[in-house]
Amino acid sequence: MKLPIFIADAFTAKAFRGNPAAVCLLENKLDEDMHQKVAREMNLSETAFIRKLHPTDNFTQTSCFGLRWFTPVSEVPLCGHATLASAAVLFHKINSFFWPENVNSTLTFVTLSGELKARRAEDGIILDLPLYPAQPQDFPEVEDLIKTAIGDTLVQDVRYSPDTQKLLVRLSDIYDRSFLENLRVNTQNLLQVDNTGKVKGLILTLKGEPGGQIPAFDFYSRYFAPWVGVAEDPVTGSAHTVLSSYWSQHLGKKDMHAFQCSSRGGELKISLRPDGRVDIKGGAALVLEGTLTA
Repeated sequence: MKLPIFIADAFTAKAFRGNPAAVCLLENKLDEDMHQKVAREMNLSETAFIRKLHPTDNFTQTSCFGLRWFTPVSEVPLCGHATLASAAVLFHKINSFFWPENVNSTLTFVTLSGELKARRAEDGIILDLPLYPAQPQDFPEVEDLIKTAIGDTLVQDVRYSPDTQKLLVRLSDIYDRSFLENLRVNTQNLLQVDNTGKVKGLILTLKGEPGGQIPAFDFYSRYFAPWVGVAEDPVTGSAHTVLSSYWSQHLGKKDMHAFQCSSRGGELKISLRPDGRVDIKGGAALVLEGTLTA
């Protein structure tokens, strides 16, 4: 078996920043267990598999593909950064494998989260993603989880997204970006504290600082998902499907600029749509191409 494979750093314009994702192009059907084996071998937060939906499709002319995402331990229902990386590969890179780049301005991916679209933009790629509301969450129910993760750090708000199983924890406004970036988060014991299956990801978020920031950001975040084998994810599109809804309500804004404060860091430009979805724009830097042989 030989698979064209790429690694692209998503939500950044520079290599070795943002969030790396592996992208595999499937000319033929792949044995089901091989998806997880390849993802485990790549050992990145996500490996994406782009597949043809019909035998006559091709990676150059076709505008609609199947797309699946795997962490090193499991398949996930939604991954923004690996979708961005997949679009970047089709739009810009596959010509090195003797196929011209995809001619379409918009690509549609059929996924476990429905149809997702990616369209070319002058300064990046725009993803059309679902928008997921987060409901108020009683603090006592998740107090042990939060205190295990961040100790005595002051918390201003706690929300839960049942659609994504993500817990959103807003830190107090007394903290700044530097505090969030340097915060030591204990992910090792989270599986033992919450093994109910209710929580699959922990979002820590903080209101942006007024003025003085170039560029200015409306909010900051970090994301942790040890429940699916990812201790900390560098830049997370799926988390921003929840964050976008939350911060739009609290800031009274439809268009926002966000920064995920991991050690790699990544920028996301967000626009809430009238149809109840969200456009998230980011760049991608392609850093590796090759052939996976097994």
